[in-house]
Amino acid sequence: MEDECKQLQYVIGKIKEIRKQKSLSQLELSLKSNLSLSFLASVENGKKQPSVLTLLRIAKALNVNPQDFFPHAQDISQDEKKDLIINLVRSL
Repeated sequence: MEDECKQLQYVIGKIKEIRKQKSLSQLELSLKSNLSLSFLASVENGKKQPSVLTLLRIAKALNVNPQDFFPHAQDISQDEKKDLIINLVRSL
């Protein structure tokens, strides 16, 4: 369970980092992703866990690949990526 929490914290941190790199406010991202501002803020604060659909919507709104949210996504095999995503989804 601890590994899943660390993975989730990493994903949440990447969302916030990418949003800030693109100079978007939470309000702007909420409008682009069609998510409520309060929900998006709760995700970034770690109070809510994003679903896969939510991650996809956020990635699209940020104009990034969803794998950019995951640790070392570029450096691991497809099977490892699959396992990482499955473990993250199971932790929700």
